[in-house]
Amino acid sequence: MDDTKLNRWQYITMATLFTGYAGYYICRSNFSVATPLILTEFKDAGIDKAAIGGVASTGVLFYALGKITNGLLADFVGGRLLFIGGMVASVLCTVAFGLSTGLAAFTVIWAINRYVQSGGWVSLVKVSSRWFPVRRYATIMGVLSMSYLLGDAFARGYLGLFLEAGFGWRGLFIIAAVTVGVIAVISLFTLKGSPQEVGLQEPNANAANVYGDTGNVPVPPSFVKLIGPLLTSPVFWICATLNFGLTLIRETFNFWSPTFLTEVTGATNSQAAIGSMVFPLVGAVAAFSAGTLSDRMGGRHGRVIFPSIVLLAVALCVLAFTNMQNKYYVALVLLSLVSFFLIAPYSFLSGVIAMDLGGKQGSSTTAGLLDSAGYLGAIVSGWGIGKIADEYGWSAAFGFLAGVCGITAIVAAVYWIHQERTHGIRGVLASVVEVDEKADPPAASE
Repeated sequence: MDDTKLNRWQYITMATLFTGYAGYYICRSNFSVATPLILTEFKDAGIDKAAIGGVASTGVLFYALGKITNGLLADFVGGRLLFIGGMVASVLCTVAFGLSTGLAAFTVIWAINRYVQSGGWVSLVKVSSRWFPVRRYATIMGVLSMSYLLGDAFARGYLGLFLEAGFGWRGLFIIAAVTVGVIAVISLFTLKGSPQEVGLQEPNANAANVYGDTGNVPVPPSFVKLIGPLLTSPVFWICATLNFGLTLIRETFNFWSPTFLTEVTGATNSQAAIGSMVFPLVGAVAAFSAGTLSDRMGGRHGRVIFPSIVLLAVALCVLAFTNMQNKYYVALVLLSLVSFFLIAPYSFLSGVIAMDLGGKQGSSTTAGLLDSAGYLGAIVSGWGIGKIADEYGWSAAFGFLAGVCGITAIVAAVYWIHQERTHGIRGVLASVVEVDEKADPPAASE
């Protein structure tokens, strides 16, 4: 009976986290979709791609900072409160942005929105670490990674339909806010921070976590004991470096794809919004495929990460040196290849690897720190890529990204070699009784 109840609540929890985090992206991808309209409306006011890129980069900086503070907060106060609270705060920011005018207002409001949104993923990881068994970590996080990919795709298609219907960019922001507000209200009733809240037992954490046996205790005893083991872990620093490069590339395509498609391929604004959906849609397939494959390999993520990054570098080189003028569908094919080979390795870093390293005690802090390293790199994706595209064209911008990817591939090779030598972060599971779900874990409370 308990197993049936646990399975039911695991599905409810996964569905709520999936839908909720997809909702976060509606109040995030709206800016990317609206950017061509904002550039047109404020062209005479001196707002160009570099200026809008500056708004995006400022938002990324605050997102990176928020990943650190909110990751720590989620480990101490629990994931449920932060997950739902972040949605509500983002709704308020989205309404404010839609009512504002001018570069200064755009910058400040977008920075606040990105800061409150930074709590979404880290709190999702915290809740997941308490609900799901280790043997399913990669698959579960592969599915939940699809939330931000499909959420991004849905947001672009959903808002693109309103563009087709004649709505302006301000209307898109209000529609996004109302949609996410509804999701937040539903989540209040369906999301529980732990199985204990419905009278069930939590699964054990990964025995290979950096905290040892205390990794099963969800609330850290102190800041020092939470952060110390992470900062002395070589795997943590390798993954942080990987995330720096991959997030820079991912954020470039997340933000600039509609603008690239309109300027180079001749697509209309609505075509660009809908066409840019291929990037997250293909990425969702990659995330799920990579997660299930890794679980079948006993958690040896390096066997997926390194080959994917090498192929990503090849795809970026092709994109850089292929003439895309008025070739809308060719551009979509190449964007799809970039997405597949990018998202497969990216989806591991602040998801399953964060849970493997952090256990229940430090999963959200680990995810937050890894993500913050990534988004520090992604700051370049706004102003930097916008500047390169303005002055040298999109081919130069993609060539720059290919160079970044080549360096990242070297780090990925180090990670792969390290993991093979130590039998993988989760390789010890084969001798740890397959995470005995019937054994009583240490007492947990949130």
